[in-house]
Amino acid sequence: MPTLSQPDSRAELPSGIPADIIDHAAALFARRGFDQTSMQQIADAARQTRETLLTHFASKFAIYEAAIDTLRAHMRQVLADVRDLPVGPERDRAVVEAGVQFTYDWPGVSALSSGIADSEPDGDPQLVEIGMIAYEALGIDLKQLDMERIVRVTCAFSGMGMTAMQAVRTGLTREWRAHIVQTTMDALRPAATPVSYTHLTLPTI
Repeated sequence: MPTLSQPDSRAELPSGIPADIIDHAAALFARRGFDQTSMQQIADAARQTRETLLTHFASKFAIYEAAIDTLRAHMRQVLADVRDLPVGPERDRAVVEAGVQFTYDWPGVSALSSGIADSEPDGDPQLVEIGMIAYEALGIDLKQLDMERIVRVTCAFSGMGMTAMQAVRTGLTREWRAHIVQTTMDALRPAATPVSYTHLTLPTI
């Protein structure tokens, strides 16, 4: 079964762009929110001076945009890599493996992708665009919604992201990788028998 190669995605940044600054900033944006994060806090997290940050980025928003650009470029590359694969387990696995690698390479940007939606800048349409690219990579047709598939994808990739970030924090990326991929694939697999809730009744209180 062919799989995507997994190069360190940080190597794709233009020369001179400091990946650590982008990723540390993204982690702070995800945890604290955009407005509550200062340039000095980003500098401290990245172990740089504020002056060094300003050498590379004119403003805090420029760093935010760099993080979003990193995420968008990743998803576009994943889509390009899987576009010719038939929709199904092989394509899903390729997207999952790319997602795990990206979280290992960019834990802060990965946290931002799931945590910034309800922070400032509010309702960034760029994140919606990136989500649509992810759906397309997984072969989801938004004109013919399969609710079970949408729920499975949402649960599977949310859990995958959190677990992969925990692997980074604990230094267990190699040991956990195969388990994360397989567990995510299990979550994406349709149930053998559709679940019916029509027979369930709520207890009387």
